[in-house]
Amino acid sequence: MNEADRLLIVLTGILGIGIGSQWLAWRIRAPAILLLLSAGFVAGPLTGFVRPDEQFGVLLLPVVSLSVGLILFEGGLSLEFRELREAGRSILGLLTIGVIATWVAIWQAAQWLLGMPAPAAFLLGAILVVTGPTVIGPLLRDIRPMGRVRSIARWEGIVIDPIGACLAALVFQATESGLATHYRQAFLTAAAGLGITTAIGVGVGMAGALLMTSVLHRFWLTDHLQNPVSLMLALSAFTVAEVLHPQAGLVAATVMGIAMANQRQVDIRRIVEFKESLSVVLISCLFIVLAARVSPHALTALGLRGAAFVACLILVVRPVSVWLSTIGSGLSWREKVFLSWFAPRGIVAASVASVFAIEMGPEGETLASATLLVVFTTVAVYGLTAGFVARRLNLAVPRGEGVLIAGANPLARAIATALSGAGFPAVLVDSRYAGIREAHAAGLSAVYGDILSDRTLDRIDVSSLGRFLALTSNDDVNTLASTMLRDVFGREHVYQLARSVQQDSGRSSEIPHFGGRTLFGSNYLYEQLDEAIYRGAAVKVTPLTAEFKFSAFVEHYGPRAWPLFVIDGGKLIVVTVDAPYQPVEGQSVVSLVLNQTGQP
Repeated sequence: MNEADRLLIVLTGILGIGIGSQWLAWRIRAPAILLLLSAGFVAGPLTGFVRPDEQFGVLLLPVVSLSVGLILFEGGLSLEFRELREAGRSILGLLTIGVIATWVAIWQAAQWLLGMPAPAAFLLGAILVVTGPTVIGPLLRDIRPMGRVRSIARWEGIVIDPIGACLAALVFQATESGLATHYRQAFLTAAAGLGITTAIGVGVGMAGALLMTSVLHRFWLTDHLQNPVSLMLALSAFTVAEVLHPQAGLVAATVMGIAMANQRQVDIRRIVEFKESLSVVLISCLFIVLAARVSPHALTALGLRGAAFVACLILVVRPVSVWLSTIGSGLSWREKVFLSWFAPRGIVAASVASVFAIEMGPEGETLASATLLVVFTTVAVYGLTAGFVARRLNLAVPRGEGVLIAGANPLARAIATALSGAGFPAVLVDSRYAGIREAHAAGLSAVYGDILSDRTLDRIDVSSLGRFLALTSNDDVNTLASTMLRDVFGREHVYQLARSVQQDSGRSSEIPHFGGRTLFGSNYLYEQLDEAIYRGAAVKVTPLTAEFKFSAFVEHYGPRAWPLFVIDGGKLIVVTVDAPYQPVEGQSVVSLVLNQTGQP
């Protein structure tokens, strides 16, 4: 077996291990980052299967840099300025006061607790101001925080990465030139350099966004080339800015993503979906590589001093930074506590420290060990506890068991009433005010608006809602809404009524890659269900007991009962065409029960 074959096996193995870890984390409901780090540690130091520096050589750091740039671009695509209306003051504070407070505090802690020389401690403080989307994004998906804290954490994690990387590079230059012994001069030099880096990055990023938007707006690309061209332009913007000035590429990638997210000329939903999938793959591979580069000695070299340093960052530096940054912001104490307990470091801190450590000699070993220890420990601590803390503070809930329903027609209102009575939140959305008025009169939660409008969805708190049911009379609206809301609830939890049969061909109009899973049964069309409600059918919740099992339920109601849902304790199970369900004792059946003259 030649070297090319070995490298091919390693690359395939890294991808397989990364995606496998993501899948296992989803199955066991564990933070994916923890499994990725553990798997990388096993694949690297413990088994020697992955040896990144030896196997990839000089290509390793450029590839990592490009990957981080794409992740920042994807993160920027999720940042919309409307979120700044409520959280802008807090975000600005964390990106200014928070950065400076964290930098200074870590600088002092590194000197007192690790015994590092002042210039090296100064550099370590600059490196560790970052958090990063490579860690923040996956953890936020697991935690599902509500309200402003989600926007604040996401904005901070994405924007602070290029700020921290630029700051670290500029401080390193000051350290090498001897300016770090004159801290006032070093601060001024870093500030000036940061301004230049930001100007170049913003200019290149805006140019890339303008070019991409213009190309799409003028229809110069066929649809199947949109994703490849956007990928090429994002990489080009990163590379051009990076060549012009070190670390400006990260700024350019972030700015390009933010600019495209906030323009209103073209629809970028296809690009966002592609970049989200690409980001998952890149994060999986990056953390496998990161963990594979870490030796057990690097994590234990600092001993108790390292443990005290990390504890200081988690228990003192981050809380002080957050509370100083959010003075006058209007955040509640609960929101401040959660943000104080959410600052994991990621791949940017580790890669920047690795580059500088090589050029610093013996002092670089301490800097690299401290950085890697902080990365591993903060990911583990926050990954295992941040979700619990958010739930205890009433800022997050597990995946909601409630339902968002498109339509406020009699059928939708009957289902919402039954589910709400059984303890499952239900929110109706309809553009016809008559249905909304009837829903409000029945004590239901209902929103007036178009389910296909982003503005309507922005007004709905989906934290307690885990499923979407499309129950309108229009098959096209049901299909479009289900397709759009896959990104919110996941493909598994989006449902719609069976589509009408095309009379001219006798074939179903269903298109497998659009819409949601088919509700209840293939013969349960809207017209039939609406007619049943009109003739007096009711949605009932029937508990099953040892005396009244499902067989007795079927015998009692016969064809007059159409099962819709099954309630298993606090869990709601939707009956679908592709997953029919047989209720058992201890569960409850939610069914549409026809009157004596009704016909299925």
